[in-house]
Amino acid sequence: MESVSRPGKENSSVRRLIIFLNVGVNVGMLVYFKYFNLLIDTITRFSSLKIEAMDLLLPAGISFFTFRSISYIADLYRGQIKACRNLLDYTFFLTFFPPLLAGPVVRAKDMLPQISSNPVASREMVSEGIYLIILGLIKKVVIADFISGNFVDRVFDNPALYSGFENMMASFGFTIQLYCDFSGYSDIAIGIALLLGYRFKENFNAPFKAQNPTEFWHRWHISLSTWLRDYVYIPLGGNRCSRSRAYFNQFATMVIGGLWHGASWMYVIWGAAHGALLVIHKMSRKFIDAMLPQTVVSTPSEVVVVAVTPDKTAPWLRGINMMVTFILISATFILFRAPSMEDVGMMWHQILFDFHPGVAPQFVESYLTIVLLIVVGYILHITPASWGEKLKSMFCSTPTVVQAIALALVILLVIQVRQSEIVPFIYLQY
Repeated sequence: MESVSRPGKENSSVRRLIIFLNVGVNVGMLVYFKYFNLLIDTITRFSSLKIEAMDLLLPAGISFFTFRSISYIADLYRGQIKACRNLLDYTFFLTFFPPLLAGPVVRAKDMLPQISSNPVASREMVSEGIYLIILGLIKKVVIADFISGNFVDRVFDNPALYSGFENMMASFGFTIQLYCDFSGYSDIAIGIALLLGYRFKENFNAPFKAQNPTEFWHRWHISLSTWLRDYVYIPLGGNRCSRSRAYFNQFATMVIGGLWHGASWMYVIWGAAHGALLVIHKMSRKFIDAMLPQTVVSTPSEVVVVAVTPDKTAPWLRGINMMVTFILISATFILFRAPSMEDVGMMWHQILFDFHPGVAPQFVESYLTIVLLIVVGYILHITPASWGEKLKSMFCSTPTVVQAIALALVILLVIQVRQSEIVPFIYLQY
């Protein structure tokens, strides 16, 4: 029987050294450009040392192209892709601009094969790309920017000036704003890529339909959560270990994901909060599964975010689960938006001890447009996916002239409703 040749120990050692060096260089660039001043500030705050912060210019999209580089070398090491022999193709993959500044996170195994095939955009791809660009513009400018500039920013800047009810509505508003802002960018980036002949996977899958925190992260920023799963959670040991260690791995992964978002301890705390929610949900699921009849099946999976198989629960119970999950996610996003823990404490103080539900009618009257946009944004989000697919199919089947007119009308609408100052995408800072 012919034996299969395997790499020798020396070859394996060299391969491991190469990947460690590559990951070290990429992470080192992130630490230097994004986190060096945070480390200096932390050291000077808790010690007698006085070190001046450096005036560093953050390269645009550094978080995303370092993730691309790490995914390439890691997949190459695992044997999941073949080495790219064309330097121009690799450089093009590394710097492909539409999703570079704010995602989605593009992997080598998804894009390099498309580059080598010299893609040409078909009419179907162009129509779908225009549709996504229109959708992204509406999400970003019509909904996200309007909610932000006319309500959310005011409350987060001075939470003590507003009642607990208004603070709560601001947290809900920011959650909708962040979704429309970020998913809007993803739609535009994926749409532009389609115009150029490249197709990427969706980055959001109706996250507010989630019935628990675990399912939320299966639907929110999918390219990042799966990246963290494959290149952080699994190397830490995943769930191929004791239950307590698996919980730690998941918690640590979310903390790292929080730190990736920016050089602030607020992001670390935000990641830790989400890690705690995921661990608590996993622990509660284990307890509930043990109490339920054996007809309930739980399938282990080597992932950070496990897709929860929908139980045959009553519609009203699913609705309650969705609302509770949305409230929990909105509560954690206060950490994401607030500049300091003092502001977080003030917002929670107002919500818990100065709620004043009687201001609700006056609030709705004063911020009617804001309330309508929040409600419409949420309702449109939770509508059946088939409705969106039918709308996209109808748009793509129309003549090109009609599509161009629709795009021009949306651009005109954007010009009319946009803020006086340019409002950058939230994720451009990452």
